[in-house]
Amino acid sequence: MAAWGERLAGVRGVLLDISGVLYDGGEDGGSPIPGSVEAVARLKRSRLKVRFCTNESQKSRGNLVGLLRRLGFDISEGEVTAPAPAASLILKERGLRPHLLVHDGVRSEFDQNDMSNPNCVVIADAGEAFSYQNMNKAFQVLMELENPVLISLGKGRYYKETSGLMLDVGAYTKALEYACGIEAEVVGKPSPEYFRSALKEMAVEAHEAVMIGDDIVGDVGGAQRCGMRALQVRTGKFR
Repeated sequence: MAAWGERLAGVRGVLLDISGVLYDGGEDGGSPIPGSVEAVARLKRSRLKVRFCTNESQKSRGNLVGLLRRLGFDISEGEVTAPAPAASLILKERGLRPHLLVHDGVRSEFDQNDMSNPNCVVIADAGEAFSYQNMNKAFQVLMELENPVLISLGKGRYYKETSGLMLDVGAYTKALEYACGIEAEVVGKPSPEYFRSALKEMAVEAHEAVMIGDDIVGDVGGAQRCGMRALQVRTGKFR
């Protein structure tokens, strides 16, 4: 216990991943990981600031929060850093008009973005929408641009649902990068800017925060590169 006390000395804020840490998703909505509802409640009763930092890109932030509440979690939209709302804001700031290769469940996050005459592609975990036709259309849009911009909502390799491991957006992003000879801009973990935006919302410095996740690259590695401490749980995609 003393060793853990030393490792966590000075921590004022906790960033929690969601998928694989709080719950495993599934066609029926998924199920909470044993002990996770109680763990979040204990953290919120403590002196620590708590924020949820996710790469979820199949659900809007509102729908994700609604699901977690039904599973018993104490969580609000304002406590969640999610890639789709962040990407929508970036598009507006840069005057980008996206061609969307995303899941229908997250399209509402881009309702306020101009999508006429696209000058970039936004790719997310599109699930069954990752058809050849849709991938090829995204490829064609990028290849027609003088300065192609590909924005990927996260870049994970896979994640875990109740039915097993599921291929994530990173594999499809890599395919477009290779075909177009470009490098995607990542909005989501492990992007340093993404972690910094979450820390800003918490009003804590990187050295005062710890990230808890199941992804050794996106969660743990990304957080550590930002100067945070990080813990990997033995649930979700942990192997």
